Amino acid sequence: MPRQIHQLHSMLQLYHILTPVLKTSIKAVTLTGTAMPFNGTTGGTTMTLVMTTHNSSASNDTGTPIYWGYISAGVAVLCYGSNFVAVKKFETGDGMFFQWILCSAIWMTGLVINIIRGMPQFYMLSMLGGFLWATGNITAVPIIKAIGLSLGMLIWGSFNLLTGWASGRFGMFGIHAEIPPHQTLNYIGVGLAVFSACIFATVRSEVSGDAQPSRMIIIPGDTEELLLPPSVNQSGETVHIDDKSDENIMDRLSPLNKRIMGCAMSVVAGCFYGISFTPNIYVQDRYANSSQNGLDYVFGHFSGIYATSTIYFLIYCVVMKNKPRVYPRAILPSVISGVMWAIATSCWFVANKTLSEPVAFPIITTGPGIVASLWGVVVFREVKGRRNFLIMGIAFTVTIAGAVLCGVSKMK
Repeated sequence: MPRQIHQLHSMLQLYHILTPVLKTSIKAVTLTGTAMPFNGTTGGTTMTLVMTTHNSSASNDTGTPIYWGYISAGVAVLCYGSNFVAVKKFETGDGMFFQWILCSAIWMTGLVINIIRGMPQFYMLSMLGGFLWATGNITAVPIIKAIGLSLGMLIWGSFNLLTGWASGRFGMFGIHAEIPPHQTLNYIGVGLAVFSACIFATVRSEVSGDAQPSRMIIIPGDTEELLLPPSVNQSGETVHIDDKSDENIMDRLSPLNKRIMGCAMSVVAGCFYGISFTPNIYVQDRYANSSQNGLDYVFGHFSGIYATSTIYFLIYCVVMKNKPRVYPRAILPSVISGVMWAIATSCWFVANKTLSEPVAFPIITTGPGIVASLWGVVVFREVKGRRNFLIMGIAFTVTIAGAVLCGVSKMK
């Protein structure tokens, strides 16, 4: 067995040594882009050698059929719109424990994708995108507590869409500008996408209290804190509930300051979400011999997410004096949610490179609203009444119209 392990280790070393050489040799023959002629003579015979270099600004073609971009966008929309369904019935408290488990599952999914892709080169810059996303994500629960889910999602969703679209369309932060063939259709599609978010925000939902609360329970004479249903301990006796355990900094602000803080955090979170792909695109555009397949940057991006969320969770544990609010029943649902999110984001990487950011962002940032709304109507019965159904119908129509226009704007 040790001999077999040694042989396997030697084979892996040989693979890592030969792979860059093989890739370089293949690119020397097959690279397409700007031709650079070199004339020379050998034995009295004139020889013309054409050297080619990759020019990512001239073409966005990765060899992947464009329909795969639309399929990837569709899968991303479906998974993003469904990934929080798994945790809906479970208490997640202040969200810190939930986000750490979620990000752990995201990293594990990225590791699997990285292995399937043959362990491509790791770029530290990709982790910056993960840091931006995780930092934006950490503000989600405080935002919802400050200004509510509808307004919060409207603000951060709109800024996410506009920031991501603008960075790709105008070439912000050093990446190459991606100009759709039909610019007018793209502009109209983006406008409809933002308008659809405003319409969705007006839908009134009735959230049921299906999630069984897990509260911090303090038993007289006991120094440990248990996660049990309110007012009952393991022996069945009534105990005192520490109602202040759920209090956070947002609860101490005045209504006006709370609204200002919530809106400001929503803007920052949306901008961070929108530019989270930019470091990876920068590597593809600027680094020599970098892979043009978006999946090769998933692991670096997800590693940044996991590292950042872990740091934030450790800081949270310190602030809580090593008594974090842990919700065991939410662990498995959080893992499922994280895997679905990772699949969606991996598909988004493919869509960004195949369709370009100006096309992919309006579709993927607004489409999940339709899926999530359908879950709310069909399964959870949160949306009721003729008025709400009418508003949702209008929102669906506007969203689909915007997505179609953005998709068509890519076609030559």
